[in-house]
Amino acid sequence: MKTLTRIMLLSLMVSLLSGCVLTKIVTTPMRLVGSAGTVVGSTLSILPVVGNPINDVFREANASIDRVADRIDDIPI
Repeated sequence: MKTLTRIMLLSLMVSLLSGCVLTKIVTTPMRLVGSAGTVVGSTLSILPVVGNPINDVFREANASIDRVADRIDDIPI
């Protein structure tokens, strides 16, 4: 009985969620990882010679993650 109740409750919750909420659930962790990478790159940029290229790589990766997350957010569900 508990399992059936849980399945029904989960089904109800999924049916009530709009597509926007579902895509935000997917893309928010992606954006957090990208911004954490940018913070790491900024921290490493204090190293002479290799710091700035590393920071640039992390910024490009964050921009790529943001582009993918924006595309996912635009999916009409």
